[in-house]
Parts: sequence; C-alpha cells; structure tokens
Amino acid sequence: MTGVLVLEQSLNGLQFGLMLFLLAAGLTLVFGIMDMINLAHGSLYMVGAYLIATAAAATDSFWIGLAAGVAGTALLGMLLEVTVLRRLYQRDHLSQVLGTFAILLMANEGVRMLWGAQPIALNPPASLAGPVELLPGFFYPAYRLLIIGVGLGVALLLYVLVTRTRLGMQVRAGASNREMALAMGTNVRRLFTAVFGLGAALCAVAGGMLGPLLAVQVGMGESILILAFVVIVIGGIGSIRGALFGALLVGVVDTAGRTLIPLAFGHWLGPEAASGAGPAVASMLIYLLMAAVLFWKPRGLFPAHG
Repeated sequence: MTGVLVLEQSLNGLQFGLMLFLLAAGLTLVFGIMDMINLAHGSLYMVGAYLIATAAAATDSFWIGLAAGVAGTALLGMLLEVTVLRRLYQRDHLSQVLGTFAILLMANEGVRMLWGAQPIALNPPASLAGPVELLPGFFYPAYRLLIIGVGLGVALLLYVLVTRTRLGMQVRAGASNREMALAMGTNVRRLFTAVFGLGAALCAVAGGMLGPLLAVQVGMGESILILAFVVIVIGGIGSIRGALFGALLVGVVDTAGRTLIPLAFGHWLGPEAASGAGPAVASMLIYLLMAAVLFWKPRGLFPAHG
C-alpha cells in the first residue's frame, strides 16, 4: 500500500462524507425537531438530481441547472410538508414510516412516468472534466475537488445559519427542547416548513454534485438514505455537528474499507476471497462502527441534548 493510495482514498472518503452530510443534516433536523421519521428524504435527493439534470440540459449550463434544481426541490419540499406531512406529525412513528414510504414509492413512479426508466446524463462542467496535479506525480479529478469545496462551503454556511441567526436559534431550541420552544412563542408551522425546505435544498445539492459520478436513475435515493440514517444515529439525532462528524467518519470508513479490505484479503487469502468475501466484509464496516458507537455512547457522539 502506497502513500498515494492512502491520500487518494482519504480524499475520496472526505468527498463522500461531505455529500452524506448534506443528506444527513436535513434528515437529523427533521427527526430532531419534528420527531418525524421521513423515509421520503431520499426521494428529494432523487428528484433534485433529475431536476438539475433536466435544467442543465435545457440551459447547457451545469451551474444554472444546479441553481434551478435546488430552488425547485426546496419549493417541492415545502409544498410536500404543507400539504401532506403536517398530517403525520401527531401520528406514531409506524404511521410516519408507512406514510413517507408511500410517498417514496409514488415519487419513484412519478419520476419513471416523467423521465422514463433509463438513467439520464448529468455532465460536470467542461472546465472541471480533467485531473489536477496536487503533488508531484499525484493527480486527482478536478470535479471531485469541487465536490469537497462545495461540501465544506455548505457546511460552513449551515454552521453560521444554525449558530448565528434567529432561525438557527429556534432550530437549536426545537432540537433540544421542543416543548419549551413552543412555550417561548416559536412559530412552529413556519419553522417546520423552513427546516423541511432547507433539508430538501441540501438533498438537491447532494444529488446534483453526485449525479455526474453516479447514475441519475429511479430509486437512487434508497441506498444512500440508509447511510444517512446511519450517520445521524452515529452523530446524534438533532445535532448538526454530530451529522458532520458522523458523515465524515462513515465516508472515510466506507471508502477505505471497500479499497483496503479486498487488497488485504487478496494478499492473505488469495484472489477468490478478495473478489467474494472482501466486498461483503467491507460493506459491513459502517454497521459495525454504528454498533460500537451505540455501545459506548447510546445517544450518539454529539447528541443535541448534550
């Protein structure tokens, strides 16, 4: 194993972790403030990617498509919250799971009806299509560096929003003590709508940035939604800081495991074990990580009530 491989996989893990953070941040706020399990969160990631791809193809500009898709997904998320999800807030978690799972299924079928069953293309900006030499002899894709920069920038903006604004104060109060926030006069309906719109926008950013690397296709939100739930469980429900640290931890562990474990199996047990058991063991790592964190810290690394 060379230093170049370690550096490359570290950057890949950082990039993946920051995109997971964009998904987990909105999900942990919805769960922490609204006490709602939202399985439709991954559908907003999928719809955002489709809207961005469509707008980018229509305008021949990735950046215009990204802006239009994020705005459209935020509006769609707020409309969904106002029309449907408000009726689920007072229900038990089983009703919320069934209701949002139904939304997920309808979103998949709606996307299939509008865009078809085949994946659609979302191309990165032409200026970022090639690699960049970061160190002598070490080249890294420029677009992946852009993803890292966007993820860090959004994380910083979200930190400022949550810690330095009135809306952020209400969000933190709602996540820490929902009943006290209500008693202090917080406009709960408006807060819930704003939080859901913000979460939908973050989903769209993640979908748009990952679209050129992954296929923009029906059902793309389900697998990444599972990882987002793992992130908020590790980081602590309702905690933005926990979502960031949990996402980076999951991103690095998942990326490094999928690369290093097959290499180790191939070195010790042969190529058959590397191709068969290696990926299976690597896919278990983040769940073992979650189990270990919950064993030592049952409320996560940075719980909102802490």
